[in-house]
Amino acid sequence: MVYKKLQESSPLTADRRRKKFPVASEGWPFIVPLLGGAFLLWITGITLGSLFLVLLAAAVGFFFRDPERCPPAEVGAILAPADGRVVRIGPSIDGRRGTEVSIFLSLFDVHINRAPCAGRIEEVLPSAGTFRVAWKEEASRRNAQTLIHLKGGPRDIFVRQVAGILARQIVTWVRPGQEVRAGERIGMIRFGSRVDLLLPEGVRPRVQIGDQVRGGESVMGVVS
Repeated sequence: MVYKKLQESSPLTADRRRKKFPVASEGWPFIVPLLGGAFLLWITGITLGSLFLVLLAAAVGFFFRDPERCPPAEVGAILAPADGRVVRIGPSIDGRRGTEVSIFLSLFDVHINRAPCAGRIEEVLPSAGTFRVAWKEEASRRNAQTLIHLKGGPRDIFVRQVAGILARQIVTWVRPGQEVRAGERIGMIRFGSRVDLLLPEGVRPRVQIGDQVRGGESVMGVVS
């Protein structure tokens, strides 16, 4: 029952569903009622209330913004799967080989998640959990999450979408067997969250804790 509230998905990736619109479609169920309420207040003469709802709709639209990104042409580059601040670099929390880089997404970051490299989606594994604050390491172990296994050439790369204290819905747009491009949209998490990237063994991170990264553009490491 918890899983159904956390997870939405579609057999089509966002890049194939969207026509380069600057706001993610997941935001419109929030934006449209706010604008409708603003219109009703305006025609009844409640101007300040109408203005407040318009500003609130603009804030929601800002959160759900969906900008285009241009992945770098560097050979072997593994890209950031999300916008945000690097909060952890270390061993994988689930025992897999490689180096795990965790990105915290604040309310002000773009919440679209992107493929770190071109390849084939091998698995999409959702699991229920708690809703602890996403900047803490324990969130990757205990919070509701979805693990995406991507086969990029001979390398296995993992992206973990982690819910936060405010993020109560993980959205994943990819399915096992799909081919994705580097930087392609693969999902999003609503209202503050965390995304973990497991770099393959032998790949050194190019980022440090505290760095701000951009999904689909910042190079996290390079496969030699």
